[in-house]
Amino acid sequence: MRVKIRLKGHQKRITGLAFSNSLHILVSSGADAQLCVWATDSWEKKKSVAIQMPAGKTPSGDTRVQFNSDQNRLLVVHETQIAIYDASKMERIYQWIPQGTLSAAISHASYSCNSQLVFAAFTDGNVAIFDADNLRLRCRIASSAYMSTTAINSNPPVYPFVVAAHPQEPNQFAVGLSDGSVKVMEPLESD
Repeated sequence: MRVKIRLKGHQKRITGLAFSNSLHILVSSGADAQLCVWATDSWEKKKSVAIQMPAGKTPSGDTRVQFNSDQNRLLVVHETQIAIYDASKMERIYQWIPQGTLSAAISHASYSCNSQLVFAAFTDGNVAIFDADNLRLRCRIASSAYMSTTAINSNPPVYPFVVAAHPQEPNQFAVGLSDGSVKVMEPLESD
């Protein structure tokens, strides 16, 4: 094994990586709230983009990235926001900021297997499902729908730490909870 190249572009730890085969790029994201775009043929840095933070929020914490199935849109997830970027230009086209009943920090988010939905988990136990086209909220799943009262009221409280989309069922996803358990969910049509 040999290291082919070492890419330098972030000031803090790397918290996300995503390849786009169609665009021939690697996107790295870091705790510095930066996105770096690397050409996979030359490994040159093509662009560096700062995530636009909501007013009053500091650019710290993990930033995760995931390409949609067409590999032309990039899901960018930070505790303060969910954003979708046009990956060819690295321009933000949609942004959703926690608000109302979904005002807690975002712990994780993921595209569904067909890239039509975005599943998002929050540190207060809520889970949300968004349309991937425009980040419009489709459904909120309260923690009481999938966790016991004991888990909800525990100290520290249990919450979904990570979310993963089922590889073949577009409406099904799993959440990994902070207590070590995993719940597989599929919202009903009426939800």
